[in-house]
Amino acid sequence: MKRRLATRLTMATALLAATSLAHAGAQQEEQLAPSVVAGLAKAIADAPAPASYVNRPVLQAWLAEMSRRIAHRVADERERRELLATVHYEATRAGLDPQLVLGVVYHESGFKKYAISVAGARGYMQVMPFWVGLIGASDQNLFNLRTNLRYGTVILRHYLDIESGDYYRALGRYNGSLGRAEYPQAVMAALNRHFSYTPVAATAATAATAAGASIPR
Repeated sequence: MKRRLATRLTMATALLAATSLAHAGAQQEEQLAPSVVAGLAKAIADAPAPASYVNRPVLQAWLAEMSRRIAHRVADERERRELLATVHYEATRAGLDPQLVLGVVYHESGFKKYAISVAGARGYMQVMPFWVGLIGASDQNLFNLRTNLRYGTVILRHYLDIESGDYYRALGRYNGSLGRAEYPQAVMAALNRHFSYTPVAATAATAATAAGASIPR
């Protein structure tokens, strides 16, 4: 009995801590055209990453580097790699920079899977529950890693399209603070400070070009 009570108290404390770390704003449910709803519903439809995705050589260096950078936030290595591989896949699938998505996750939830904001937004990317009813299915769990990142990246892509590629305004919409600078600046600051990344191959190519050397093709 004592052990069960202690476990419940630990879980409650973790949930409270996660809640206090969430930074989602006052994003409101929108009236979307049926064609837009259909397009977003199709975009979030279940299509998991291929099993071989994490084994791609181009991804290995990125996973290793990003894993090192968030180790203080996510202690378990397997959990970190699964999270990062999912971020990379879902961001790429939505046509977003994985570094930007990491900046959003860092600022929104601090990499807390069960984070809940005062407005009720949930998970890594602080997705508002109304989106499930609007474009998804009632059995979808926003605390599920892939579900949360799928929704978050699709919604951010939607806002980026609305704003014709303007990241400042798209991030403002995502946070429910359109027109205010604090949120976009915070996300971009997190990206630049913690997740700026240049692939090793690209770095080597740039250095070789600067030195006047020929680059093998």
